[in-house]
Amino acid sequence: MEQPLNNETLALFEKKFKALADQKRLEILHLICQHQSVCVCDLSEMINMPQSKLSYHLKILLDGELITKESKGTWSYYSFNKREVNQLLSNELCSLFKSSCRED
Repeated sequence: MEQPLNNETLALFEKKFKALADQKRLEILHLICQHQSVCVCDLSEMINMPQSKLSYHLKILLDGELITKESKGTWSYYSFNKREVNQLLSNELCSLFKSSCRED
């Protein structure tokens, strides 16, 4: 018998889809996917966005578990969470993030 969804599970999926429901965050996710790990300072230049504004979008992507964060000294490095994106998106949508970001 299938278990009913609880509020915690629903809230988590809401965060995931909120993270994907923005063109700028999709662009950020695409750029992160193109690199194994990217520093927030480099990402800011790639997307031509002030770091403060970029941090807002990165937080939403982190809350949705679509990216991971690793701190090295004073800088934060972000990586694409392949497993999470593969579970969440269809193959067609995952193609936005090129084949190297898909797990087989």
